[in-house]
Amino acid sequence: MTSENSATLQPELNSIRDFLLECIPFDELPIEQVNRIVNHIEISYHRKGTIFKSDENEAGLRIVRSGAVELRSENNRLLDRVGEGFSFNLMGLNQEQPGIHAVLIEDCLIYYLPEKSYQGLRQEFRYFNRFFHSQRSRRVRRAARHEPNPSDMMRPIKDLINGEIFTVTPNTSIQQCAAHMSEKRISSILITQQDSLLGIVTDRDIRSRAVAQGLDLQANVSVIMTEEPRVIDAQASLFDATLLMTQLGIHHLPVVENKQLSGIISASDLMRAKQDDPVYLVQHISRQTELSTLTQIAQSIPNLLVQWVHAGIRAHQVSHIFTAISDAITHKLIHFAEQKLGPAPVPYCWLGFGSQGRSEQLLGADQDNGLIIHNSMQPEDAPWFEQLAHFVCDGLNACGYEYCKGKVMATTNEWRQPLHEWQVTVDRWTRSPTDDAVMRVSIFFDLRCVHGDQTLCDELQTYMLKKTSSNSIFLAALAQNALSNDPPLGIFRRFVVEHNGEHADQLNVKKRGIIPIVDIVRLHALANQVTAVNTLDRLQKLVECKAMTMVDSRNLQDALRVIMQARIENQAQQIINGESPNHYLNPDNMSKLLRKQLKDAFSIVKDAQLSVKNQYRQGMA
Repeated sequence: MTSENSATLQPELNSIRDFLLECIPFDELPIEQVNRIVNHIEISYHRKGTIFKSDENEAGLRIVRSGAVELRSENNRLLDRVGEGFSFNLMGLNQEQPGIHAVLIEDCLIYYLPEKSYQGLRQEFRYFNRFFHSQRSRRVRRAARHEPNPSDMMRPIKDLINGEIFTVTPNTSIQQCAAHMSEKRISSILITQQDSLLGIVTDRDIRSRAVAQGLDLQANVSVIMTEEPRVIDAQASLFDATLLMTQLGIHHLPVVENKQLSGIISASDLMRAKQDDPVYLVQHISRQTELSTLTQIAQSIPNLLVQWVHAGIRAHQVSHIFTAISDAITHKLIHFAEQKLGPAPVPYCWLGFGSQGRSEQLLGADQDNGLIIHNSMQPEDAPWFEQLAHFVCDGLNACGYEYCKGKVMATTNEWRQPLHEWQVTVDRWTRSPTDDAVMRVSIFFDLRCVHGDQTLCDELQTYMLKKTSSNSIFLAALAQNALSNDPPLGIFRRFVVEHNGEHADQLNVKKRGIIPIVDIVRLHALANQVTAVNTLDRLQKLVECKAMTMVDSRNLQDALRVIMQARIENQAQQIINGESPNHYLNPDNMSKLLRKQLKDAFSIVKDAQLSVKNQYRQGMA
């Protein structure tokens, strides 16, 4: 068969083409090229245990249609593990590190692209060639290191982009734009006017918005561009870029530095950077089709904590990853629920509160969640949202996120309301700040949209910040709550430990170290209408709005990092010892350096609490 038009492809080739268009880096090839490729694809089925070695008979590119494959070095060290949608070329990998071979760890359906066709694509398309060149180098470097380094995805984006920026003006024709992209061998281009970013156009836009729609190719490219695209800062991590692309369902992100365009990063770039990083657990979750597989993934998280700690990932990064995992599981459970219940009757927002809201989750986190429902909800819509809440919360519990003992969950009526009812609740809490209200607000004000209509969350947050920032009595009640947990330091800077019970002679670093910092920073954020929710982000914003000195902000940031790091390192050791991880540390087991660091951190917390007491004394009186 020779036709290159998608409409005339044989039916059995349509599914191959559609699959390739979802695979990196094939998704960035012109559709005409993919139509040519499918004519050369060979399909084969192989049993678990099959081994592919590098020789002339094994040349060419293999794309995993289903199953899983391990790439191993000559001495059988694991280099990489790939699954559906991933591809590998053994001859290329062996050019720098002889002996690399592939072992099928599941029954596999393989799409095979012969060497001649594969090399032809590499010669014709620069980004296709870059993908496999970087893939080879990355795996060889890993072999030399003897072990993977999962912290690579925490590198800043600026380490990956090359600084090349290709732009056209909005009145450039679609045809000229396509010709420019072809000449530069790029898959996307930015639309700018006098250094202002107006939009972005990708190969896929030209195919689907212009050619497929029969548009005049002399029309301005502005008619097919994605307007005001999301951007990401060059200092953000590759992990942050991966999450943002996944959430938005996009493959290209403009990168800015000091508010100026500095480049663009694509999904292919991220894949090259670290294809098997633990961060891809998030994407693996998004591909699951059953609750049982989600629970299996969740069960692996404690062991992953050990790997990440040993690999040098810092505590605030680990908590970011843990939150991304719980977000992904929540997303998937909501998807399952909507498949079962049908589409939502009105827009809604699934909220994460507490540590999930702050993106600070670690092991042992329970559920803190709620639902904001659009004000257009009718009484007959209520059962749908109640069923959604129970389905998701039950699923989270099955995945190890235990039901909240205080019932701060969407399954309860109080935490599942239309927007106007939430506003009434905020009025009630702020008007009468009882101990119970303060406890609930401490969780509630750390809120974030995990799934659904972001505007509902934004509107509620704006409302509550206006209600709290000028309410001195309410802020005083929050201040009193922030002073309720003293840091575990006595006179002469000696540790104050638990006197009896299961954790006698130990420190609860979460209750008496982390929570006081979170409470103090939240209080200042609410008083100054800071919209950031993550504690480190709040501390930075408080400096920007001159509500806190740079010195005080940095001291609290350092204290929080030290305490969190001690906590996760201790939890990792508890897992290795076969113990259940908790929040307690024994001073007798600490190094001299850690003892000094923790004492300094707790002293900073004490000073911050004294400042709170002085600042909000009038309201307390």
